[in-house]
Amino acid sequence: MTDFQYDLFVIGAGSGGVRAARMAAAFGARVAIAEERYLGGTCVNVGCVPKKLFSYAAHYHQDFSDARGFGWQTEGPSFDWTTLRDNKNTEIERLNGIYGRLLDNAGAELIEGHASFVDANTVAVNGVEYRAKNILIAVGGWPVMPDIPGAEHAISSNEIFYLEQLPRRAVVVGGGYIACEFASILNGLGVETTQLYRRDLFLRGFDVEVREVLAEEMRKAGVDIRFRENISRIEKLDDGSLRLDLVSGEVMDTDLVLCATGRKPLLEGLGLDKLPVDITAGGYIHTNEYFETPVPGIYALGDASGGLELTPVATAEGTALANNLFNGQHRKVDYRDVPTAIFSHPNVATVGYSEEEARKQFGDISVYTSSFRHLKHTLSGNSAKTFLKLIVDKASDRVVGLHMVGDEAGEIVQGMAVAIKAGATKADFDATIGIHPTAAEEFVTMREAVR
Repeated sequence: MTDFQYDLFVIGAGSGGVRAARMAAAFGARVAIAEERYLGGTCVNVGCVPKKLFSYAAHYHQDFSDARGFGWQTEGPSFDWTTLRDNKNTEIERLNGIYGRLLDNAGAELIEGHASFVDANTVAVNGVEYRAKNILIAVGGWPVMPDIPGAEHAISSNEIFYLEQLPRRAVVVGGGYIACEFASILNGLGVETTQLYRRDLFLRGFDVEVREVLAEEMRKAGVDIRFRENISRIEKLDDGSLRLDLVSGEVMDTDLVLCATGRKPLLEGLGLDKLPVDITAGGYIHTNEYFETPVPGIYALGDASGGLELTPVATAEGTALANNLFNGQHRKVDYRDVPTAIFSHPNVATVGYSEEEARKQFGDISVYTSSFRHLKHTLSGNSAKTFLKLIVDKASDRVVGLHMVGDEAGEIVQGMAVAIKAGATKADFDATIGIHPTAAEEFVTMREAVR
């Protein structure tokens, strides 16, 4: 039976799914996309976009303090949580509308509801069956909550964006970028914030020196970071506050517990048990480098298939898949030197290898670092430091890793990532004239290797 209604049916209207649907439709394919929650996926609704808006808001607390050293009188600024929350909601609703219009203008049909497989070419949504030659699974991920007594009294990163009121005290559990970002945000908004992480140092997989610098700077900013610590039990008290039993034996009270302890693909209810699709030990859909599952015509990408769980990566994957299916190409996504940023306070941004990875990969390397007080803070009185790092493969002189901790690190490293991707050498960096006075110029003025 080959009577297909669609050339491509996409399950999930997040970044990767929407990009694949739009491009496939632009190439002339008949496309439908199903979404049961919100257009734009995690990034637009409960991820990158609202988080960055909250990060901007949290920076003002320090900005008001810094301004006094420049002669500005800023007595008594106050913060209203509901204004931030509601203005954020308005912006997200605007973006939802834009995503809807993008799909409509491209000619892709939006079907609202939960999609599940009937067979390898049939999907059911709201009791209606749709047949498609190709089906893309782009369902994204969902927060994982810890399996401890009282976990129902904690919230995930989904709920943090919609709190009725800002707590006086908060505990953030986790050591990934989401935990670090929200510990910084809550602290910046004036919440008494504690971050717990069960290992020795957070941000596992990032450059160790960068991790150490960030921990020091976050502590200086006021976050109570406790490594080798975790919650074993949560109890809700009569006054609405929470009592926490910690694995160390300590008992502490707080008003909110945010668990940022991992995410997993949102595969429940998809009907994948009806298909010979391979699921990895981590719960991801196994695919090859062309996003193909073992079932012909069924594909998966983005957070559903693991790999680099970043919005621009999912978008690149959606672009490649649409070109491969409907534009006669045979594309793979190049995952080498993908830049990323953590919107903690201070920001972290990185591209290429960590020092530890580079030593394993190249053996003989040179490491250049610079740690300094930003020019702005010579008058502000702020003790925050900016930290920059270059890692060079000595055999080729190529800069194979670049890292920054400091203000606007993401903005700066995005530009530097072009140079790294292009294979710039340390000699290229040295020959580049800096823009003075900026923090970024330090990347082209580091002459002596520290090791």
